[in-house]
Amino acid sequence: MRIGLVGFAGSGKTTVFNTLTGLAVPTGFGGEVHLGTVRVPDERINALSAIFSPKKTTFAEIVFSDIPGEHGAEQKGLSGKALQQIRDQDMLCLVLRAFPNPALEGDADPARDFDAFVTECLFADLAVVERRLDRARKEKLEPREVAAFEMMKATLEAERPLRSIPPSMLDRSKLTSYGFLTDRPLMAVVNRSEGEATEPLPAAIAGRLDSLHAAGLVLSASVEAEIASMDPADQKAFLEDLGLAESALTRFIRTAYGLLDLISFFTVGEDEVRAWPILRGTKARQAAGKIHSDLERGFIRAEVIPYDRFMECKSEAAARDTGHLKIEGKDYVVLDGDILNIRFNV
Repeated sequence: MRIGLVGFAGSGKTTVFNTLTGLAVPTGFGGEVHLGTVRVPDERINALSAIFSPKKTTFAEIVFSDIPGEHGAEQKGLSGKALQQIRDQDMLCLVLRAFPNPALEGDADPARDFDAFVTECLFADLAVVERRLDRARKEKLEPREVAAFEMMKATLEAERPLRSIPPSMLDRSKLTSYGFLTDRPLMAVVNRSEGEATEPLPAAIAGRLDSLHAAGLVLSASVEAEIASMDPADQKAFLEDLGLAESALTRFIRTAYGLLDLISFFTVGEDEVRAWPILRGTKARQAAGKIHSDLERGFIRAEVIPYDRFMECKSEAAARDTGHLKIEGKDYVVLDGDILNIRFNV
C-alpha cells in the first residue's frame, strides 16, 4: 500500500512523514521523493506468532512517500513532476497547516488550503478527460468508453471527485493508466499546535470531507514526534496526559484501511506467520494469488479458520476436530481475520 503525503509550503508535511516513519528527513529538502516503510500493527499477528514460534513474522506494510514540489495556496498549477509522483500513489494524504508560523505570511487557513488542493486535482483530471474526448472525436472508440468519459467530465464539472462515482457505474479496470487524482482515496490531516491536538476537525473541513467521499483526522506533528522518541512504556501515560487514546500512527492506519477498504487474512506455520492485506470482498482464489501466482493458477480449495475460533482451539488440528475449519471453494469471500491454507496443484 502506497500513501503519498502532499501539502502546501509550511504545512509540516515532512515532520508528519518523519513522525509516521521514524525517519529524519530534513524539512524543506525540495528534491527527491523520500520513502519510509511502516509495518501495520496487528495484535492478532502477535498472538499467532506466540503460538507458532515461527522463524519469521511478517506484518502488512505501508510505504509512505514524502512528495516534494508543493505549492502555496496562492499559486496556481501543480508541476508535471509533482502530478506524476502523486498519480503513482494508492492513496493521498493532504497535510494542512493549522498552527501559527511566523516564517509564513498570513494566518493558517486549512479550509482554504484544502479547497485549493481539491480544485487543483479536479482541474488536472478534467484536463485528462477532455484530451481523451478530443481524441475520441477523431477516432472510432467504443460508445461505452465515450459514455464513461462523458460521465466523468460531467462529474468533474459539477466539482465532484471521480471517487464519488459508484463501481456499478464506472469500470475502473480500464482506467488505471490514467492515474486520476480524484479517484484516489483522500485523507486530510489537520496539523495543529500542541494545545489543540485533541480538538475535533474544523467544521468547514468536516463537511467538505463528507461531500468529497474523503476522511480526515487531527494531530500535532510536534507532539507526535515527541511521542515517537519515547520509550514504548512511557508513551501510553503521555498520551493519556494529553487526552489522546492512541498515537497518530495507529489512528492514521485505521483511517487508511477504512478508506482503501482493506482487510487482512493470515497464513501460519513454523516457517512464517504473515498478514496479507486484500480488498474487502476478495474471493479465495484471488486471495491465494496474493501469496503466489501458482496458488491462484492451480487453486483447488481453501482451508479456512476464523481467527477468533482458532484462538479458542490454539491449533489447526483442534480447529478441524471441533468443526471450526471449513473447506471453501474459489468463490468463497475471504473475511477479515481468516486463516487460510491453500491447496493447489500446478
